[in-house]
Amino acid sequence: MTRKTPAIERERKDLVTGQVMDEACLIRFVPGPDGEVVPDLGRKLPGRGLWVEASRQAVDTASKKGLFARAAKATVKAPADLSDRIEILLMRRCLDQLGLARREGVLISGFEKCHQALKAGRAAWLIEASDGSEDGRTKLLGAVEKSESGVQVCGVFSSSDLGLALGLENAIHHVLPVGRRAERWAFEVRRLAGFRPLLPSEWRGRD
Repeated sequence: MTRKTPAIERERKDLVTGQVMDEACLIRFVPGPDGEVVPDLGRKLPGRGLWVEASRQAVDTASKKGLFARAAKATVKAPADLSDRIEILLMRRCLDQLGLARREGVLISGFEKCHQALKAGRAAWLIEASDGSEDGRTKLLGAVEKSESGVQVCGVFSSSDLGLALGLENAIHHVLPVGRRAERWAFEVRRLAGFRPLLPSEWRGRD
């Protein structure tokens, strides 16, 4: 039996471009009871879905041009800060995934353990606190460069963000190893990337 991944196999039409995309690349919206469009990041809310590419530009375009109302064929309005709301919600969902990974005993934390996981080819993602020390980060990013397993890097969250999500005082270096939880994290964080760069500007030489 083939195991399904968190990536969605079904396709939907982006109401901004009309392009048909995998649902994993889109965000679902539904009209709320007050006529305001609501992001349905978990894809569970009742009602007809309105699908937009998971990017700030696409959501802003849909909002400004009244495309939600046109697609819904009803009076539907979008809040001015809709993209910002989505960014915050996606950040929470990403942090929740890391919290689950820690409770499951999957998340690897600490410089030495992360370095060993990267050298051993076990890592799918390196999650570095945006305000961590440059020295430790540089060494781990060097290990990522040497890895042949295609390790992805995320530097969105501060040590405070990570500490609250993980229940740790010194939450700087973390690795998600290859596996189901890393796949779920990737699904959320790739949507987040459409609203916020995954690497701080000072790391941008890695892009």
